[in-house]
Amino acid sequence: MADPLSVFDIAGRAMSAQMMRLNTTASNLANAGSVSGSKEGAFKALRPVFMPVTDRPGVATVKVGSILTSTSEAVKKHSPDHPLADANGDVWEANVDSAAEMVDMLETARAYQNNVQVLQTAKTLTLDTLRLGK
Repeated sequence: MADPLSVFDIAGRAMSAQMMRLNTTASNLANAGSVSGSKEGAFKALRPVFMPVTDRPGVATVKVGSILTSTSEAVKKHSPDHPLADANGDVWEANVDSAAEMVDMLETARAYQNNVQVLQTAKTLTLDTLRLGK
C-alpha cells in the first residue's frame, strides 16, 4: 500500500494540475486569432479535465486525467486577400475566447497561489512544532 497523502503531497499535486491548466490556457491565448485555410485545420481550444486522487475518506487531491479539445466550431471569416483563403475567399479562425481565457488564467493563478500558501503554512507549522521539542 502506498504512503498516505500528506498536506505537502496534496498541495503539490494540486499545484501540478493548476500548472497544466495554466499551460493549456497559455496555448489557447497564443493561438487566439490564428487562422487556417480549412475548418478542420483551425486551432481548437484545449481544456484539462481534473480527476480526484483519493487516499482515504476525507483526503483527496487532483490530477489532470486528460486534455479535451473544444467541440465548438471555428469561426468562418471572408478574407479573399488572405494567403490561406480557400477558393471562396474564406478562412477559419481559432475558436478561442480571449476574454474567457484571461479570466481562466487569473483563476488558475489564484488557485496556484492558494496552494503555495498552504505549503508555506504547513512548513511554518512543522518548523514551529519541531522548535517546541527543543
